[in-house]
Amino acid sequence: MSHTSLALLSLLITLMGYYGAKRLYSCLGYWWAAPILLAPLLIIAAVLLLDIPLPSYFEYTHFLVLLLGPATIAFALPIYRERALIRRYPITLTLGVMAGLLLGLVSSWGLVKLFALPPEIGQSVLVRSVSTPFAMEATTAFGGVPELTAMVVLMTGVVGMLLCGPLFRFGRVRSSLARGVALGASAHGAGAAKAREYGEEEAVVASLTMIFTGIAMVLGAPVFALFLV
Repeated sequence: MSHTSLALLSLLITLMGYYGAKRLYSCLGYWWAAPILLAPLLIIAAVLLLDIPLPSYFEYTHFLVLLLGPATIAFALPIYRERALIRRYPITLTLGVMAGLLLGLVSSWGLVKLFALPPEIGQSVLVRSVSTPFAMEATTAFGGVPELTAMVVLMTGVVGMLLCGPLFRFGRVRSSLARGVALGASAHGAGAAKAREYGEEEAVVASLTMIFTGIAMVLGAPVFALFLV
């Protein structure tokens, strides 16, 4: 297979995996069909079945990572659209962002110490609670590996989606604000997607919390690294 064909096939697999999972999740609504979980599994299966060398796959699809830049800038849009809600709940959002940011860092640091993870892995998991574009930028301040950080962020989002329901029931959390802040600050994009199942206000609050937590992580990472690395 020529390099051009291999590149086109790799791109096609990636796009079909994502949009296929997204379509399936829209139709079924089951947690296991969420694109953040199902799309990577579909892509890995296709790469293995078609016997595409992994280095070649990463080489031909690595340019997609460049889309994280525009995606990060696009986060400004929901902030502008929901400025009225931000003015209505400034203290709630601020406290949610601060609590989510600090708890995410401290819990990650605790896991690193508890399991004595190697430095390159330990430094890559510290920013696991924020969205991928912010995490891949912030992890460099801790000495982490962006690609490894992206995988840990993915796992954190999936775990957050799975555990939020039982935790909300156990803690009798019924406030839309509390649910939105908790999901956005702890499970980033996956949490925001899950929040839509609870209601529109939960989804908006989760999205805003996710964005502000990510921005705070990027801005504070050089300072946090002084204490945690």
